[in-house]
Parts: sequence; structure tokens; C-alpha cells
Amino acid sequence: MPKHTTEQIRNIAFVGPSGSGKTTIVETMLHNTGATGRVGTVEDGTTVCDSSDLEKKFGHSLDSAVVHMNHDGCHINIIDTPGRADFLGMAISALPAVEAMVLVLDPDTGIDPVARRLMKLAGERNLPRAIMINKMNTGDPATLLEHVKETFGSECVPINLPTDGGSAVVRCLQETQGDSDLGDVASFHTALVDQIVEVDEALMEKYLEEGEIAPDELLAPFKRAMCEGHLVPVAFCSARQNVGLKKFLDQIAYLFPNPTEGNFRPIEKVVGDESEALELTGDAGGDLIGHVFKVASDPFVGKLSYVRVHNGTLKASEQPRVDDGKKGVRLGHVFQPQGRETTEVEGAVPGDICCLAKIDDIHFDSVLHDISGGHARMNSIPLPKPMYGLAIEPTNKGGETKLGEATSKMMAEDPTFHLERVATTGEQVIRGLGELHLRAKLEQLKEQFGVEVDTHPPKVAYKETIQGNAEGHHRHKKQSGGSGQFGEVYLRVEPVAEDTEGISKGLLFVDDTFGGSVPKQFMPAIEKGIRRVMTEGAIAGYPMQNIKVSVYDGKHHPVDSKEVAFMTAGRRAFIEAVQKAKPVLLEPYVKLEITVPQDFIGDISSDMSGRRGRIQGTDMVAGNQVCVQAEAPLSEVMIYANQLKSMTGGAGSYSMEYSHDEQTPPNVQADVVKAFKPQDDED
Repeated sequence: MPKHTTEQIRNIAFVGPSGSGKTTIVETMLHNTGATGRVGTVEDGTTVCDSSDLEKKFGHSLDSAVVHMNHDGCHINIIDTPGRADFLGMAISALPAVEAMVLVLDPDTGIDPVARRLMKLAGERNLPRAIMINKMNTGDPATLLEHVKETFGSECVPINLPTDGGSAVVRCLQETQGDSDLGDVASFHTALVDQIVEVDEALMEKYLEEGEIAPDELLAPFKRAMCEGHLVPVAFCSARQNVGLKKFLDQIAYLFPNPTEGNFRPIEKVVGDESEALELTGDAGGDLIGHVFKVASDPFVGKLSYVRVHNGTLKASEQPRVDDGKKGVRLGHVFQPQGRETTEVEGAVPGDICCLAKIDDIHFDSVLHDISGGHARMNSIPLPKPMYGLAIEPTNKGGETKLGEATSKMMAEDPTFHLERVATTGEQVIRGLGELHLRAKLEQLKEQFGVEVDTHPPKVAYKETIQGNAEGHHRHKKQSGGSGQFGEVYLRVEPVAEDTEGISKGLLFVDDTFGGSVPKQFMPAIEKGIRRVMTEGAIAGYPMQNIKVSVYDGKHHPVDSKEVAFMTAGRRAFIEAVQKAKPVLLEPYVKLEITVPQDFIGDISSDMSGRRGRIQGTDMVAGNQVCVQAEAPLSEVMIYANQLKSMTGGAGSYSMEYSHDEQTPPNVQADVVKAFKPQDDED
């Protein structure tokens, strides 16, 4: 078993904008603790975290990486995450595995939409947060600190300060006197203590009476303030010069919560249709609860599943169940990850992070457990929906099989990467979070799996629905000698509203017949014919949604009625009803959060109007920046990154996520419907 205990563990995710220096910080910390013999660089492709060939080629992180180090009696697990919006899913998926999130910022680039979104997500999930301002010796850390307070609140308080022109740092909690590059240390010390004692009434009374509190007395309330979101500690460093990181390691060991002190992640016990929250204690002898937050493929080991153990002890000899599976899975080996390298260990204690190899039954977001009378489920953070798409086809004949195998492995590793086969258009479409995301996936297909593909923009993913009520009827009669085919169906259609969360519904099928007009054994055939139309479309060849169909009458023949006859009758009656029920085409809309300098707000508003977009609101943010919230059709902003860069000279940034489906303009619908050429029935 590991030499460290749960109380000695610190789990931290490093997140933040691309180029802020997260990987360099982690690399320097590894060297400072003796975990590596030298400090690698991103430029040379020698870091522990950015170890894949693609990451070395692109020059930045494409996936999260898990490393560990030991410092001052603590075992520290760090997850280094990508900073670009296209790989946001990798950062979000790491948050359930840690007790604290550290947002790394660069004074030159400031606070972007990714930083704001991650801070908001972590706050909503009660995950303790901290901020690290890197490159303090080259930028303007004082201005960035002001922007941090404006953006994230007054609870952002420094725990160290740059001094001597950024060549050193001074700690605010332990030091009460001296100067820093940002001002008098005493004032920052007082502000930090004031923020901490507010969570402990007895300590506050003592502080008011005596005027000072010993640092050791502030340890427990410091952690409590972090866990309650009342304190977001801010640290300064210069990773390239290795300034401030040794003291930050001390503060991680001394001030950051361990797994028993942090806020436990929300995990439920499910029994049948009922669920209840599990009271986790981090007990090594309790029920095993482990969550799979990452899946990767290693060229030598094979499939690796990264598990955060929340309760109980994970041993190589155990056979835990996976999700609601009835039988346990044999683990065989447990590994401790260090970037791309792994070391076999006997097991993992509560709070630790480990890897399991070559277990097909384990997937991303799986929960391993040994609880009885039900199964465990993690209430994970929803990931961004992949919206950016490219239609692909293998360059070489016979490449379909290799393409299918490769994309299956890639989807298992990246939950924000999807492949869909669109039956109505005949296209295979890969979808991700942006142009760079899919470019990296295409490189991976070529370099790792040897699959080359041709690409082109996909057709718009329209959907069909109806706005009114109507009835449809069809009699299918076919006689070709001997037994024939006969089936007659009367039905009515009506629109169905989305649920309260805006989630679309498919088909609601109802049997309203009486008196045996349509024998019950033919009702599934009618539904099958209708569902075929729901998939293939009735007016333009796109999937349908939010429709209720009620079959209320029909006729049958004791000899000639067959399932195929009622399937065809139901299909054609449904098409007739839809065409009379005010059919409409829906197209996907996305929400955009665009951050630009204030001078460009007019250009953004004008451009959005030309894209059929709508400005929902604007907020002034730190640094003379404006955050514009907008909605627009996905088809109009598929390549928005290049256009925003052109408009703002590279000074703008944005994030995008799916919002809802909305009716297309009449002229667009007319063109799409006109181009649709339905195939004849194949009875």
C-alpha cells in the first residue's frame, strides 16, 4: 500500500488560459521536490505533462496530465489541464477528482472567458479555488490583482506578494512587516486575517480583543474559509525563474485542504428508481467509491482508466462493480501515474489518484464500488456539447473499418468528441468544441492510427417538427397473386412541448383505437413506420422531434393484413398529417460569450446582426474589456474564431455552447424543402 495516508494527500487541478504557464509551473514544482532531475520546457518538448507527439508538435497541452510529488510530508497530486476553449472539456472533467482548483493567470493576457467559466463552475460545485499570477517579473501584477478582485470578488486575497522587482516573494500570513512591490506587507496581512476570521466567531472575538492571531491558529479557519468559498487565496510566482514556487509548495502542504477536509463530491446510492446522497467520510475501511475522470490510450500499456478514490481502499486484488453492473471486474494491476509514465503499486487509499489498465468495462465517468443493495452514481459536471462539425470520409478505399475503430477509441478518451452518421445526408460528421479541437483529432487519426480522411463542411443539422394539429389517413392495398397486403390507418398529430429544462422530446405514440378496428398485434408495426419517418424526416429529410401521434381508427383484413402493410400505412398516414400540421424546420442556436476591448463593441454588434444573431447583454469587465452575451445560428458562426480575430486584430476571445433549436426563416425553409428528394417506399 502507499506510504502516505489520506490526511497527507493534496489534490489540485491547474487550469487557466493557454500560455499562462501552467505546464511550466508544474514542471518546476516537480523539479523542486526532486520528482525529476531537470526542468523540461514546452518549447523543447521535454516536459512531463505535454509528453505526446501531438502536444510537442502543437506546442501546448491537448489533454490533461496527472503527476505527483512529495513535499514537507505531503503527497501532492496535480492535474495539469489544457487552456484553450477547444479543450475545455478536459479541464472540466478533472474538477471532480480534486479538493482545490488553481487558476493560473498571465498579466499580459489577463482574464479570458475560459477563466471566468471555470471559476464559476468550481464555485457552483463548492470546489475550493485559488489563483496564481504567473510571470510577475515581466507584466503588471498589481493591475491584474485589481482585475481579479473586480471579476471574482473581494474574497480574492493575496497569500504572498512579489518583492525586489519580482525576484522574490514574501508571505502575507506569516509575515506582518516589510515592503513588497505592491505595498506595505502589514496591510495585506491584515486583509488576509480579516477575511479568515469571519468564518469563526470565537476567533473573530479574540482577534478584536487582542489585535493579532498566531498563524497556527489560522490554519483550520483558513481551510474552512476556502471550502466555504469565503476565501480565494492569490499567489504570485515566476515559473521560468523558479521564484515563489517553493513557498507555494509550502502553502499547499500547510494551508490547502486534504481529502477529509475538503468538500466531498456529490455521489448518490441508487436503488431501483430511488436515489439518496452518500455520506462519504474518506474511511479506508469503508465501502469503495472510485470515480473515473479520465480515459487514455498508452501505446505500450493500452487503455488506461484514471480513478480518483473517494472512499474505501482500491487494491489490485479487488473485484469492484462498475456502475450498475451485477458482476465485479478483475483489476489485476494498479498504477500510479507520472505524466505518460506509470509505476505499479499495491493499491490506493481514500483521496488518492491511480490508473487501471486494459479493462474494457470501465468508461469515462464510471463509478467503481462495492456497496450492497444498489449502485453508486457521480453527479458530474455537465460537459460542453460538441457543436463544431466536419464531414469526413476515408481517403483510401477500405478505410471505413480502421476509421470506425480509431474514432471509437478517441471518443472513449475525449467525451467532447463525437462521431455521428447522418442517415438522411449519408455523411459521417465528427464534432468537437472548435476548429483547433478537430484539427488535433484529424492529426491524431493520421499520426496515431494511420487513417487519412478528406473533410468538408457538413450540412446544417436541421430538425423537423410541427406547429399545429392535423389528421392523416392511408389505405395500403397490394395484390400480386395469392395472399396480398392490406392495412388502413387513421391518425392525428399534435405538437408536444419541451420539458421544463428545454430538453426536446421525440415521438409520443398513443393507441386510441377501440372495438378492434386495428388488432393490437399490428400496433407496433404502425409505430415502426412512424418512427422511420421520425428518423428520415417528412418534409426535408431531417430527424423530427416533439410530436404526439394518436392512432384512432383503421381497418384490417383477416387474411391479407400483415405487419408490412400496417407499417407502410402508418408511415404514409403520418407523412400526410405532418404536411397538413404547419411543419417547420428548426436549426441549432448557440450562446456566445465574446470578450473584446471596449472600442470594438460596435463592430461586434453589427457583425452579429448580419449573422442573424441577437445581443442578449453586455457587461464591463476588468481591463477596459466588454463581455458580450449573444445568441446566433450555429451555421453562421462555425468559423467565428478567424472572423473575430480579423475584426479585433487578435484582441478578442469567445466561448460557445449549444443553446436551443429555433425555427428557420421561411426563405431558408423553402430552399431546403425544395432540395429534398424523398425515396420511394420499398415494400
